[in-house]
Order: sequence, then structure tokens, then C-alpha cells
Amino acid sequence: MSQVNGSGDGPAVRTRIGTIVGHGRPIGEIAGEIADLETVGLDSATFSEAYTFDAVSQLGYLAARTRTIELATGILSVYARTPTTTAMTAAGLDYVSDGRFRLGIGASGPQVVEGFHGVRYDAPLARTREVIDICRQVWRRDKLVHAGKHYQVPLPAGLGTGEGKPLKLINRPVRDRIPITVAAIGPANVELAAELAEGWEPIFFHPGAARQVWGAALDAGAARRDPALGSLDVVVRLPLAVGEDTEPLLPQVRAKLALYIGGMGSRGHNFYNDLAVRYGYPEAAEKIQDLFLAGRMAEAAAAVPDDLVAATALVGTVDQLRERVTALRAAGVTLLNVEPLAAEHTRRVEDVAALRDLLDAHAHVPAVPAQS
Repeated sequence: MSQVNGSGDGPAVRTRIGTIVGHGRPIGEIAGEIADLETVGLDSATFSEAYTFDAVSQLGYLAARTRTIELATGILSVYARTPTTTAMTAAGLDYVSDGRFRLGIGASGPQVVEGFHGVRYDAPLARTREVIDICRQVWRRDKLVHAGKHYQVPLPAGLGTGEGKPLKLINRPVRDRIPITVAAIGPANVELAAELAEGWEPIFFHPGAARQVWGAALDAGAARRDPALGSLDVVVRLPLAVGEDTEPLLPQVRAKLALYIGGMGSRGHNFYNDLAVRYGYPEAAEKIQDLFLAGRMAEAAAAVPDDLVAATALVGTVDQLRERVTALRAAGVTLLNVEPLAAEHTRRVEDVAALRDLLDAHAHVPAVPAQS
């Protein structure tokens, strides 16, 4: 049964620390900073990919500059590449990193998929399911045969020349099952993640409301989950700042929440605004969107509720963070994908080290797995 914000005794699980890599800075600078974070206990680094430089080439560079950390995409859109290309890319990154890659996939949204890739945004759930199936066939080096509604491999004669034949990957992958994390916040996609993926990545995870919002979907997916997949990893993105002097950094958290709730999507098609409503903030979600779309960004940020800011961030004193980490672990979170807010690199390293110390000091506290 899935347990998000549930109760009960679960096995002791080491909570890992990851980080989200931003865009726009020199890759050598980024790699040097990630290497420094690796020395103080960083477990994972995730490159995002929207309509930026691709994440894949940058992860290949980072693979050569790191030794132990997991390298991940967060996310590759299922619309941006053919499923087979996604599988080949994942196998290649797992190869150059000596088995340290995690494939993060998701549907993205219509503004990017149709506006940048020029691909119709349709059937995100079914496409994600088919992409997962194709990837795993490729990694097992099966002769690839997939007769889905959205992808047919080989292409049938009626759709092509008829000369295609089932092929298998020439190279032997480092692993025949590369971990897949699905970014999902809608009930149907969350259910799919709990059924088929090694990991699930929600956004703006509120541990106090998670069970109410996603519990039923996680339970339904877990009921069909193959035990061979193991427990579901829950990967959560969180701004991070540790200390008595972190209050001035909170506007950054508010601004990002306002951007997503107010501006990521159209008025009638904003997944993140819908999530804020489901969390129990319908009036605030409407106000934030109205202000943001009117160009009043500062007012939109000010309208983000204080408790939503606190619940979805790790910003505060060690004692405050201890309470929040306890709530996150109790909600089944296994990877804290942090975004350090401090301006100075040395302070960001110190904050990650402080979080690692905090987690290690309470490693004996049982975590509640997202499913059991």
C-alpha cells in the first residue's frame, strides 16, 4: 500500500541529497562546483531540459568530472525524442558514467512541446507508458518490437516502406535496467509512476498535503507494481538555505512559486496552478495567476501563502530544517533535490554539508516508504 504522509514503521532508509543544475553558466564552472559538493556528501546531480541547451551533452561532460554521484535528467520530454533515441541516450550516459545515470522523463506541457518542438501535445499518459516499455526492451537488448497506439517499431508496411525489421542495440549496456523517474503531478500520471517507474518526481511537494492529494493515485499504481522494481523513490525539489540569516532569501522562493502558479501555462491550462488548488489554496492560486498575468510579478510573489513557502522549502535554522526533514521523510521522500540559494559558492557548499550532517545525525529514524 502506498504511504505518503502516512504512519507506521518502515525500514530505515538513507535520505539522499541531490541538486538541480541551473542554466546559463559556463559548464566548466558548474562541473567544478558539483565536484566540490560531491566531497561534502552530494549524492546526485540533475540537469533540466526545457528549451535550453540539451541536458545530455552537459551530463556527459559532468560524468568525466565526477566520481561517485548519480547523474540524472529532470526531465527529458517524451515528445522531444523518439523513444528509441531516448533509450540509446540513456544507455550512452550510463556507459560514460559507469552506471551512474538515472533517466528522468515527463510530458512537459503544450507551450513547450507545441511551441518549441512543433509536436502535437496529445496522450501524455499513453506515450509515457509506451516510452518506458520501449526503453526497457532496448536496454535488455531484445529485438525491438512494439505495437502501440502511438509508436510502432518496426514501422508497419502501411506506414512506411515495409523494409524495417526488428533490431537490438549493438552495444551491451552497463545495466539492463536503468532507473526511470517520472515527473508527474496529475493523478493519472502519478498512478502510472507508482506502477511502472523506479522513481516519482512531483513538484512543490507539500508533505502535509501529499497524502490527501496523491495518496489514492499512489495506492492504485502500487497495487499493480512489479515487486522487482523495488520501493518507489520519491524525488523532491527544494530550495535550500541553512542558518539564522536566511530570511532575506525567501523572496527567491516566493518568486519561483509565483512564476509556476501564475505564469507556467495559460489561464485555463496551468498544471501548477491546479496543484496549488488541490493543496487547498484556491483563492491564493487565482490571485497569484491574476497578478502574474497582469504583469504584476512582485505582487504575485507577495500573494504566495507563507505556509506554502515554508512547506515546500528547506530554508531556516537547523532546528527548523530538522522538523521539515522529519516531515519529508515521514512522507516517503528518499531524495532531496536541493537548489542552494546562497549567492556564494562556499556558502552553498556549507549548506549542503550542514544538510548532510543533519540527515546523518537522524539516519536511525525510520522513513516511511512511498509503498510497501
